[in-house]
Amino acid sequence: MQVTRIELPQMPQPVQDCLQRLRDAGGRGWVVGGAVRDLLQGGDPDDFDLASDLPPVQLAKILPNAEMRAAALGTCRTTIDGHELTVTTLRSESTYSDQRHPDEVKFVTDVAVDAQRRDFTVNALYYDPATSELLDPVNGHEDLQASVLRVIGTPLRRFQEDPLRLLRLVRFAASANLQIAPETAKAALACAGEVASVAAERVYAELTNAFTGPGRGRALGLLVDLGLADVLLPEISAMHGVEQPPLYHPEGDVLVHVKMVLDHVPADHPVLAWSAVLHDVGKPPTFRVAEDRIRFDGHDTLSAKMAEEILLRFKAPKALRQRVVDICLQHIRFAALPQMRPVRAERWLRDPDFPLHLAFHHADCMASHGKLEIHAFAERALRELQPLTAPLLLGKDVLAMGVEPGRQVGQLLKLVQAQLDDAGVAASREQALVLLRDAVDRLHQGPDDCTR
Repeated sequence: MQVTRIELPQMPQPVQDCLQRLRDAGGRGWVVGGAVRDLLQGGDPDDFDLASDLPPVQLAKILPNAEMRAAALGTCRTTIDGHELTVTTLRSESTYSDQRHPDEVKFVTDVAVDAQRRDFTVNALYYDPATSELLDPVNGHEDLQASVLRVIGTPLRRFQEDPLRLLRLVRFAASANLQIAPETAKAALACAGEVASVAAERVYAELTNAFTGPGRGRALGLLVDLGLADVLLPEISAMHGVEQPPLYHPEGDVLVHVKMVLDHVPADHPVLAWSAVLHDVGKPPTFRVAEDRIRFDGHDTLSAKMAEEILLRFKAPKALRQRVVDICLQHIRFAALPQMRPVRAERWLRDPDFPLHLAFHHADCMASHGKLEIHAFAERALRELQPLTAPLLLGKDVLAMGVEPGRQVGQLLKLVQAQLDDAGVAASREQALVLLRDAVDRLHQGPDDCTR
């Protein structure tokens, strides 16, 4: 086992306090996994996992607010000064019959044994801030310095144990800017079909992490290259090689564009990330070569429908799903914004999610023709919006005209507002009341399709 003395940036105080508690109890503790990897690459991690040679029963006694629901796996979650930490007892593992959990766990005191159950060499680095010692049982530091991502042990077996590791492979390769070792990549391709057995919620969480972190565009490309998209997102695989009109998309095919959009949306924003991934899924089915150029007629509407189906498949949260579908549906609407009637444009500008649409439009432009005139127009229009005035009509105005409380009250208000909007000029309350009286009279005369 390689042991190297190396000075890493000072750990957060809660991490230091937790390690001191382990030492005070006669044990040892190490920062392990992704935090060490990121620190060695010059990053600034905010999530720290710790390992210890103390058994779970002892961890429960010495760590504050100890939560031991995963004690069978040696895991203790603790909160120190508001900072949540996970401390796991060193362990060895047997086979994974359910492709998620080890059938048997044995607690050990040797980091070299613990390292064998971890997924990738660069994630099996143990650092002790008290001694500045980096323990490296599987040559992870050497791989990190060579920018290589390699599975610990036999790649085929490790991916078959828990196929979620296939998605973690993609995420780590992209986020840490590592090249996948040839034998690891070959095994991933061979095992790609195994990922179909992973629960939808786990897939969604891992993909979201990959799509919102560093190297997210590359992560999407790796999903395709390793055959994982064929299993999980065949709609994305279908984008590969689908040509686009060079005048509007000099960057290349649909998949190239989508990867670039994903890189241009802000990091750590799941709604914009999934919008980037899915906004053009309707292009392959609508591709046609017209007399003037390649066209994708109606791809926005189809993309929205397909995005809904895909996110339902992954059991994504409803709020995210609705916003992504809306962005997919309206992402080419910006082209018409400067020519919209003022009332219609203002209604969209006042949508609470319009800033999201605008941010996505910026990414979409930067990943294609690079022209931002419409984006600048929309920004200016948004800044110049006047504060909303009180509505011309309220529900009590409808009730005062003899309409019973219920759904028809809101329908009548919407009907009158639509008529005012269609007029395209500023209206007075008196004019609104006249329109309302006409609508109520028609309602009392008989069924009105407009209020159904």
